Amino acid sequence: MTAQSSDPDPVPGLDNDKYLAISESPEFQELRRRFRSFVFPMTVAFLLWYLLYVVLSAWAGDFMGNKVVGNINVALVFGLLQFVSTFLITWWYARYAASRLDPAAEKVRNTVSGARS
Repeated sequence: MTAQSSDPDPVPGLDNDKYLAISESPEFQELRRRFRSFVFPMTVAFLLWYLLYVVLSAWAGDFMGNKVVGNINVALVFGLLQFVSTFLITWWYARYAASRLDPAAEKVRNTVSGARS
């Protein structure tokens, strides 16, 4: 059996040289910068928030067991806030993408359409 390199085109109908030119274009670089400027910090923040919940659950059982209202304790509140924060981050990303990423992606799309001609 022989090893053949049959890498598919990154974008159908666009040769590798044009693809590389587009990926190095200022429009594409700006799109990547905008995406990363939201996603990386938000990922770090969410992971730290989640790890705080896990660490407190493991090593601060007395604190997490404190009753807030009735039988609802701090651990349950933190657990529910994990879901709330997930939905808030998703909502925030959707707004961010619509206002900051989609226009930049459209510029890149137009560049690709022009490169195919």
